[in-house]
Amino acid sequence: MSPRLKKVFLIMTVVVPFILYCVYYYGMMIKNAPYRFVDFQSLSFEYGHKDSLLNKYDSHTGMFQYLDRKDSLVKEHIRLTKDDLLYLHRKAADLGFWDFPSNEIGDTTAAASKKAVRYVIQFKYKEKTKRVIFDSDYFGDPKLVDANQRLIAEIQKKLTDVENREKK
Repeated sequence: MSPRLKKVFLIMTVVVPFILYCVYYYGMMIKNAPYRFVDFQSLSFEYGHKDSLLNKYDSHTGMFQYLDRKDSLVKEHIRLTKDDLLYLHRKAADLGFWDFPSNEIGDTTAAASKKAVRYVIQFKYKEKTKRVIFDSDYFGDPKLVDANQRLIAEIQKKLTDVENREKK
């Protein structure tokens, strides 16, 4: 067998089947991905003290309520665009939101719970819903805490941007 024929044989028996397997495997993974933006329905974000989550946003209804600096409850109707929702969906995917545990609850003693803020983030899809409860005093993996804080900051920033955009 000539050296050229050996190379062709090697490519045909090893490389081509490997590439075909990769295309099949990853194609199925992408097709059956549990959290696809195509199936996205709504985003719900709530936060406040553990006993009362007064600050809320629901992308399905567009209702946004929050406590302002004077401790008065403000209710507004703001809509996130499809691009805004896609950005938050991708940011959640980048930060590994789908792998977060559902309950990341911190210290439950009365003294600690008064200071801590609880966040509830929910991404709703056609067939699945991912809901995470995160307390600001959660003592878990520092990378997980950082990822939660970054996602919360992104959601709050996006809501502030949309609110300012609609006021203009």
